[in-house]
Amino acid sequence: MRIKLINPNATAAMTLSMAEAARAVASPGTIIDSVTAASGPVSIEGHYDEAFAVFGLIEAMRADPAADAYVIACFGDPGLLAAREITAAPVLGIAEAAMHAATFIATSFSVVTTLDRTRIIAEALVRNYGMQSACRRVRATDLPVLALECPDDQVNEIILAECQRALTEDRCGAIVLGCAGMAGLVDYLRERLPVPVIDGVTVAIKFAEALVGARLATSKHGDLAYPIAKPYLGAMSAYAPSAHLPGRAGEERPEIHPAR
Repeated sequence: MRIKLINPNATAAMTLSMAEAARAVASPGTIIDSVTAASGPVSIEGHYDEAFAVFGLIEAMRADPAADAYVIACFGDPGLLAAREITAAPVLGIAEAAMHAATFIATSFSVVTTLDRTRIIAEALVRNYGMQSACRRVRATDLPVLALECPDDQVNEIILAECQRALTEDRCGAIVLGCAGMAGLVDYLRERLPVPVIDGVTVAIKFAEALVGARLATSKHGDLAYPIAKPYLGAMSAYAPSAHLPGRAGEERPEIHPAR
């Protein structure tokens, strides 16, 4: 199987770190095909950044319609539902994947993320994913995302200290790392913390493998049905839903990925 790992920000060094972490856990025979967004912000640190990052995400998916699954490697899960609309292949966001993974191995978790403004966005995701009873707290380190591009000892220590505060103050049973750029810090943190440390990139890869292996596809009924073909105007014209082609059992689909 081939999983498309999409970094929706435009910083290639982060993509390399995420891809290395993903390949370390992938099963034999699973190909991790990583890509950096060709357009959009160099880091995603707010609602405005997220809105424009979605274009690069959709471009990456449309450029590779044959992937067996897609992973959106940003903890804000930008464009997740839009991405699920345009393909029947499984699409996973790393925040949703990480939170679910935490509930499988602990009764509570805390999220350690970057800036305070992204803490607020992560808190909204906790509510959207129904994780209020499990998530003790979302904690910010006030580190900019790009500080994780090549983290030094000081950056590592700041993140570790916040994780330790989470254990003491929140009494949580697991730590969820709230940024895809933290994927390379998992081993460092696991060696120093007495609880599971969960990186959304790696667990999303394993969930993607499981969904594909179980022959499960994204529902094409209801709100995740393929987008309705219509023209988009102005600069958005290139993103207009394409003409539909006949699918199986009389269904219709765009060309990006048929329903299995």
